[in-house]
Amino acid sequence: MANTPDLASAQLGQVSINVHDVDKAIAFYRDTLGLRFLFQAPKMGFFDCGGVRIMLAVAEKPEFDHPSSIFYFKVDDIQAVAQALQSRGVHFDTPPHLIARLPGHDLWMAFFRDVDQNLMAWMSEQKPAE
Repeated sequence: MANTPDLASAQLGQVSINVHDVDKAIAFYRDTLGLRFLFQAPKMGFFDCGGVRIMLAVAEKPEFDHPSSIFYFKVDDIQAVAQALQSRGVHFDTPPHLIARLPGHDLWMAFFRDVDQNLMAWMSEQKPAE
C-alpha cells in the first residue's frame, strides 16, 4: 500500500473532557490543578498540558455525556504534587502509591476526580530507592 500514510509519527494534539459547568471546570483545571489556560469559547474551555491541548466541553448530545477516559498527568515529584493539591481541596481516591518496580525506575500513581467526577491520575517515574 504505497499511498498509506505513516501514522507512526502522529502526535496527540487534543483530548476532550466532558464537563457540565464549563466555568466551574475551568476554575478547577486552572486554579486548583494549575494547568495553563489558553482560551474559552461557547460551552468550551481550552488548556495546554505539555503541548497537548485539553478541551473541556459540554457534551453536544446526551449519548456523549459520560465520564472521560483516564488521563495520566506525568510529573517528577508525585508526593509534592499530591500534597499541594490536597491543600487546595483535591480529594484523592488513592494517594500516591507504587505500581511497579521496572528496570531503571519505579512507577508511582495517584488517582483523583475533577469537579464532574471524571477519574484522573498523576503518574511519576522515579529512580528506585537504593
